[in-house]
Amino acid sequence: MSMNLVTLLYLVASVCFIQALKGLSHPTTSIRGNFFGMTGMLIAVLTTAALIVELAGGALGLGWVLLGLLVGGTAGSIMAKRVEMTKMPELVAFMHSMIGLAAVFIAVAAVAEPWAFQITEKGGLIPGGNRVELALGAFIGAITFTGSIIAFGKLSGKYKFRLFQGRPVVFAGQHWLNLALGLLAAFFVFGFWHSQSWIDIVLVIAIGFALGVLLIIPIGGADMPVVVSMLNSYSGWAAAGIGFSLNNSMLIIAGSLVGSSGAILSYIMCKAMNRSFFNVILGGFGGDAAAAAGGTQEQRSVKSGSADDAAFVLGNAESVVIVPGYGLAVARAQHAVKELAAKLTENGIDVKYAIHPVAGRMPGHMNVLLAEAEVPYDQVFEMEDINGEFGQVDVAIILGANDVVNPAAHVKGSAIYGMPILEAYKAKTIIVNKRSMAAGYAGLDNELFYMDKTMMVFGDAKKVVEDITKAVE
Repeated sequence: MSMNLVTLLYLVASVCFIQALKGLSHPTTSIRGNFFGMTGMLIAVLTTAALIVELAGGALGLGWVLLGLLVGGTAGSIMAKRVEMTKMPELVAFMHSMIGLAAVFIAVAAVAEPWAFQITEKGGLIPGGNRVELALGAFIGAITFTGSIIAFGKLSGKYKFRLFQGRPVVFAGQHWLNLALGLLAAFFVFGFWHSQSWIDIVLVIAIGFALGVLLIIPIGGADMPVVVSMLNSYSGWAAAGIGFSLNNSMLIIAGSLVGSSGAILSYIMCKAMNRSFFNVILGGFGGDAAAAAGGTQEQRSVKSGSADDAAFVLGNAESVVIVPGYGLAVARAQHAVKELAAKLTENGIDVKYAIHPVAGRMPGHMNVLLAEAEVPYDQVFEMEDINGEFGQVDVAIILGANDVVNPAAHVKGSAIYGMPILEAYKAKTIIVNKRSMAAGYAGLDNELFYMDKTMMVFGDAKKVVEDITKAVE
């Protein structure tokens, strides 16, 4: 296979990836975006496989390539097929960790046998620029690997290991330690320029593993959506760094697209949570939320009702806005919600869905949830498009959401002060479904639950919504 053909195929794959990002920017074009993404990856994988076979020489090389494709493809297919919607963030974190680990392995292999990657002639020394690129790719990959493991544990919430728990882990001098490790890593990365020793690359990888843990442990559960997008960006830059070392244009382009799009998404998520983008990158946020979570909450009375009561309120409304949250995903109630919305629409009631950008456990979690239930896209509105309408809405139904509708975001001194929220508290009547009065990820009480116009309906979201649907006349 000529290098001109390889370059052309990689260019076609890159165009497909760009079209995939464009398509995935909106739900109505997401299917087309996924198609472009899968097509581009298929072209890239087959082209790379053919190139490896040619370089490795014959059937032995082809056998190893097919084995890798079979094992990786089978594992990925099984995990994607079995994963529940509530576990999707953990799957994403796991995939990020694998990308990071792959970058580390490739860097180690390239340092061990650079001639196999056509970096140098057999027995020759690796050029200084290539050594720096390999060190950077391995360093970022190591951070991505261990950081994603910690994120996986925090997202799962079922492990007793302290670092895997949702509450931030902070200690005195934490930021100074991170700074020291970062400077030490920079010294060894650029010291690797002239060195041909294994010690430098091993130390760079070890520091990367340590920093990955230290950057993520001070981040609490409320900030996990930003962590997911940030790690996505890291995995892209790790791949791009390795691509420069291997002179692989496909890795460079694909990695840069993932890295830049992940960084842009992280910035958008930070704005949605009123967080500092640089604090996110340096792992220095989440501490205030932790302090809030550690406090005790005052026992207060709320106005509660039944599914029949909620159905009566909805039956007399002209406009309804549904606010989905993570509790809806846990109960797998998206199909039940769609049926309720359909029944209300049949009765002449205007129904809309309001989506907060950080609702759930990863960016776009609620959009994916509603898309799975085939909720019409024209009924789904982002926060900035729907907030101005809450003051005229008859009923706002909040299903398993907490922090994203908490008016404490407007209270100076609150742990979530300044965070843009869905202003459901402005609706004429509010119906809130929760299993209990437990606080959200930020650990804050929600004043919205205690308003006179709010009715709490406790119970599993799916059962409650199904009961309301049956009771609506």
